[in-house]
Amino acid sequence: MQQMAAASLHALLAHSIDYAGMFPPCSLELEPALQNQAQYVRATDAWMLNSFVLPVEKFEAAAPHASLFDRKHPLRVSALAAKGADLKKTARAIFEFTHEHFDRVSVVQLEVPLAPDVDLAWLRDARTTLGDLKLHVFWEAPPDAAEQTIGLLARLQEPRFGYKLRTGGVTADAFPNSVQIAEVLLTATQHHVPIKFTAGLHHPIRQFCDEVGTQMHGFLNVLGASVLASEHRWDEGQVVPMLEDERAASFSFDETIFAWREWEITAERIHARRKYVTSFGSCSFDEPREDLRALNLL
Repeated sequence: MQQMAAASLHALLAHSIDYAGMFPPCSLELEPALQNQAQYVRATDAWMLNSFVLPVEKFEAAAPHASLFDRKHPLRVSALAAKGADLKKTARAIFEFTHEHFDRVSVVQLEVPLAPDVDLAWLRDARTTLGDLKLHVFWEAPPDAAEQTIGLLARLQEPRFGYKLRTGGVTADAFPNSVQIAEVLLTATQHHVPIKFTAGLHHPIRQFCDEVGTQMHGFLNVLGASVLASEHRWDEGQVVPMLEDERAASFSFDETIFAWREWEITAERIHARRKYVTSFGSCSFDEPREDLRALNLL
């Protein structure tokens, strides 16, 4: 009999993984990645799945595979815009793709790389352009531009707009350090700006990765620090140690409480805090679940 996830773990990880199987290091072709997604949405662990990361320019190629999904098991898409993409064309492509397959496909997120010179006026225009689409938009900028970007999003006061942080990649220099992640988490929390993550969060707990030659951040570390920091008004000196904790024993989950060391948050409060900590992109949906099972959490 399969062990059910504790309520507090369920609250922390519900709809948390954006499956990005087409991206490194997995780098699958479109068809097998969509076939995987079709299996995942029907799996017992589908509660952890959020969306399928699909570049906008791949919509046409994906259309013939929409039949893999149905009303009960739809294809929820996080659309990935190309750098410098025309937002009007992007919005039109999203509308046409979902309109054509309205009974089995929905685009729930849009991820957009930001140009360095973006200002508030540009974001206002973007809001107007994307206004008819009922989705969340996450604007990606490097960690050293995070404070400025989150500040602009806070001034815009558009609850559907959030910040996207890249937390890794296939080389060591793609990984921000713990202080950089902590600064982003605290800035986003302070301004009530939603945040999502992508890349490098394959494992629950922080660990050294031989293939990349650096420490990989853990998704329990990052998501856990996000909700605890906002709940208890942590500062950087409290966030960084949690991000760098490599001991699985420091993390505990039961039907009521998630705890890291002596710090606790209830499942109910996690639900509230998750409004601003949405999901993370991972090229694997299997690896995170296998690791959670190895820790006897799933």
